[in-house]
Amino acid sequence: MNRISLIIAALALPALALPSAARAENEDILSGIDARSKEAADNARKIWEWAEVGYQEEKASGLLKQSLRTQGFKIESGVAGIPTAFVAEAGNGGPVIAILAEYDALPGINQDAKATRSPIDGKQAAHACGHNLFGAGSVEAAIAVKKWLEKTGTPGRVRLYGTPAEEGGSGKVYMVREGLFKDVDFALHWHADDENSAAARTTLANRSAKFRFRGVSAHAAGAPEKARSALDGVESFNAMINMMREHVPQDARIHYVITNGGIAPNVVPDFAEVFYYVRHPDPDGVDAIWARVEDAARGAAMGTGTKVDWEVIHGNNPLLVNEPLAKMMDAKLRQIGGITYTPDEQKFAETIYASFDKPSNKLGSQAMIQPYSKSLGYGSTDVGDVSYATPTVGLRTATWVPGTSAHSWQSSAASGMSIGFKGVQVAAKTLTLAAIELYTNPELRAEAKAEFDAARGPNYKYKSLLGDRKPPLDYRK
Repeated sequence: MNRISLIIAALALPALALPSAARAENEDILSGIDARSKEAADNARKIWEWAEVGYQEEKASGLLKQSLRTQGFKIESGVAGIPTAFVAEAGNGGPVIAILAEYDALPGINQDAKATRSPIDGKQAAHACGHNLFGAGSVEAAIAVKKWLEKTGTPGRVRLYGTPAEEGGSGKVYMVREGLFKDVDFALHWHADDENSAAARTTLANRSAKFRFRGVSAHAAGAPEKARSALDGVESFNAMINMMREHVPQDARIHYVITNGGIAPNVVPDFAEVFYYVRHPDPDGVDAIWARVEDAARGAAMGTGTKVDWEVIHGNNPLLVNEPLAKMMDAKLRQIGGITYTPDEQKFAETIYASFDKPSNKLGSQAMIQPYSKSLGYGSTDVGDVSYATPTVGLRTATWVPGTSAHSWQSSAASGMSIGFKGVQVAAKTLTLAAIELYTNPELRAEAKAEFDAARGPNYKYKSLLGDRKPPLDYRK
């Protein structure tokens, strides 16, 4: 352990200095998570195989609900107008602690659980962000916390939120907007990764939309003067945005993909569509850039003789970090420890690792806990909106081979086998200890809520970056 890690661990010691009876209770609860490791792995593997994309996660949602129902949770399905969203609750009185669960897959990528590039024929999506692990691990934590509440008689409720369509669908935003977190005292989450860390890392706010250009079709050679190409509109729009990149703040991100550009070269397309993301650390920054993007779309349509409209698909606020909670989570993660590979897993990992060019983490670091820090991350998540509704904290575990990037075939491969499943166990145990700490430590609860109130400000009013639109249940169809 390096010097920074030792300092942080020392600072966290009071939270870990439990009476012997409490330590024994915790150890018993953690042993219970180990005893259910096969069920957790089976759930993670099934969801990995199904690879259902956003708002279509019927099997995954049903499986997780069934696991919770058999453990005595009360289930409310179809919340916030989303058929695959649900809330499961157990316990009575006391603080309400939410645990978030995701389970949507990514379209456009595909990989078997093998250490070399091995697409599965006919499969159009994969769990290349590890949400199959996220869902399974969070459910195990919720079950363990319920058992602890019952065994100790501690007043409190644990609530598992089944949250669909994190990948570009903002499922949690609609749940926040519907007030489903109003009575939650704290929210816990985790994510698959190539390292173990509970660092306080914020995210970028973002918004996306599909820009649809409409023109006039004609024979591209026989009557080009009669046509107005919708694809010209898209390409002109993209050219303007690519020039605009030079004149946006350094931390901003803009990216796109053409989802429809026509079918045949000799037919001038009368319809074309491009899907855009805009990101910035501040929601106001997203708004400012977005206004310029809309102006560029109008200009592209005017210049090409086409028409354009757009549909906002999703939008997320940045993650509001809470350092008292983050330091507590860091201490719990260090108590649990990292990942140890079997010989077969080591061989798998070495083969995966050889496919990387200049990996950011070294093979072997899966056994370590990264130093605590506070930083800006460049991804986006709808957990951000939850973090403005209630104090929120998370962690990441080494479910993937060190050096693996999210949204890659390597991450999908590890998410479907034992390396990923071991990360599930670390996450479930850490989340369970964090929840227990929050139930039993009123000083920590008060400190975290004070920081939360100060960070939001006295006149805070929630604003969704996706406006008042209904959930885009067909955005992946």
